[in-house]
Order: sequence, then structure tokens, then C-alpha cells
Amino acid sequence: MDGLARKARAQDPEPQQVRITVDGPFSLAAAAAFGFGPNTGRPRPDEQLMRLAFVTDDMEHQAGAVVRQQADGRLLAEISGVWNTSAAVSQLQRILSVDRPVDGWLEAGRKDPVLGALQARHAGLRPVLFHSPYEAAAWGIIAQRRHRAQATALRLRLSAELGRPFELAGQTEYAFPLPERLRELDSSPDGAGQGRPAAGHCPAGIRPPVRPCAPDRAGNRAGTCRAAGIPGIGPVYAGLVFLRSTGVTDALTLGEPRLPSYLRHYYSLPEIPGDEAIRRLAEPWRPFRTWAGVLIRVAGDVDELPWQAGPREGARRPRRAQPR
Repeated sequence: MDGLARKARAQDPEPQQVRITVDGPFSLAAAAAFGFGPNTGRPRPDEQLMRLAFVTDDMEHQAGAVVRQQADGRLLAEISGVWNTSAAVSQLQRILSVDRPVDGWLEAGRKDPVLGALQARHAGLRPVLFHSPYEAAAWGIIAQRRHRAQATALRLRLSAELGRPFELAGQTEYAFPLPERLRELDSSPDGAGQGRPAAGHCPAGIRPPVRPCAPDRAGNRAGTCRAAGIPGIGPVYAGLVFLRSTGVTDALTLGEPRLPSYLRHYYSLPEIPGDEAIRRLAEPWRPFRTWAGVLIRVAGDVDELPWQAGPREGARRPRRAQPR
């Protein structure tokens, strides 16, 4: 632990426990097993909790959280490392998608029996988001042109060397570095210096969390992120930042390559649907089309369905779904 980390811990308040009421069905076990970003927070098989260490939305602090689900469905979160507990709890609620009423989500399942059946099979599953747009953008830059395992290893190394450790329920988790620490990186042969764009440009471009990554009037998320001053974020990762960190619920994920094949399977369609067919199919899912797309993607991966790209992306040979 370096001097900055020791100083931060010495100034920490006592950990605070907060109970969070959740609207509708929610499974913390499903959330902890959800593959997102570098897959932080996954529990050991014998545990019923989730650990998170993250940069706060103000990008000036780091927080740790241990989350457990109680018998009545509420969450018990122990927040450490920050004085502003309420802001950290609000961020945690967004990360776990428990920050809003879900009547519309349940109604979508009643309107669409196929979606309703998947909701029942994967009870309480909700999207788990990146901790913030800042961390999503940093992951996008780190992950480009790297195998997922290599990107994960680099992120963990950056967090261990420049981030902050938290002791969470007997286990050490490292929060990602603050932007000011990433600026200290020098370019290096192993590519660690590629973290610098995320630090040098995200602070001005991703504040507050939702606004900068919303699509522009033409629906161009990549243009919006580039206009916000985030070089190296193209269309794919601009969409990732928008969909996987802001908490948007009703953006239809037409760019998800596996979704068309999975829709063909679950809806017994004669052929892989194109964009317009997917839009029609997704109408009953409003205002939770993003959640529905995530659920169908998860279900297809769990069922190990073969997939091939839809008409918009050209033909590819069917593949087995890779582990998430």
C-alpha cells in the first residue's frame, strides 16, 4: 500500500450500514454472477454476498461495499471509505439496477409471454452495470485490441498499483485508480500507458454520469463521446459506455451480434430477424427494451445456443456462445 492509500484509509470514517429497499423481484446471487466489465464482485461459491470497490461518481474518491440480501428482499450494504454515504449508496443502486420502480418491466413480461417465461426462468436477474461511465470508458480503452483475459489482468494490475485496496468481508478488492493517478502513467512497451486517455479526458467528458454519453439527435453515441473529448472510443465502445454504465432502460441493442439468433430460437422465427423485425418484436418490452435484450442474451448464453450474425452484419458461421 503506498502513502496515498495509507493516508486515505487513516482519514476514513467508520463503515456505515444501509438498508436498501428494492422494488420488485431481485436476486443478489444473479447480480454477483453477472459477467460485466472485468467481472469484479463475483463471490466464492459458499458465499451469499457481493463485494465492490469503485471510483465514486465525483471521480475524487473511492468506496468499498459489501452487499447482502435479507430474507425480505431488501439489501444490506456496508459502505466504507467515504463520508458521503448517500451518494455511494445511490451509485450502488444504479450499478445493481435497483434504483427505479419495475412495474413496466413486469408488465412487459405479461404482454410478451416469451419474455415473461424468461423472466421466470431467470428470476430476479437485472443488468449489472459498470461502476461509472469513467470506469466503462477506461475499460473500453484498455480492452481494445486485447484478449479479454489480458485486458482484465492489466486492469487488475493498474488497480493494485495505482488504485486503492479495501478489505471487504475478509477479502481484498482494489478500486480502480482515480483519474489523477492514471495521469501519472508513462507510455510503456506493455501498453499500460494506454490508460492515460481515459484519465486525461474522461473527467471533463463524463460528468454527470448520464448526460455526456446520451445519443445525439441522430442517435450517434460515438459522436457524442468523441465530442466530450474521449479519444479512442469508437462506435462499439461508445455504445458500451452508454448502455452499460448510465442505467438507461429503453435503448434497443441492435448492435448485439448474438441477439438476432437468440430471438429466432426463443420466438420460433423462420429466419434470423433483421433490425426492423427486431424493433417490431421489441415493442411490448417498452420501457425496458435494454433489460429485455440483456435477459435474452444471458438466457441464450446459459442455454449455449449457437449463433450467427443477423442480416445487418453479414453472414458468419454459427458459433458456440463463449463463457461470459
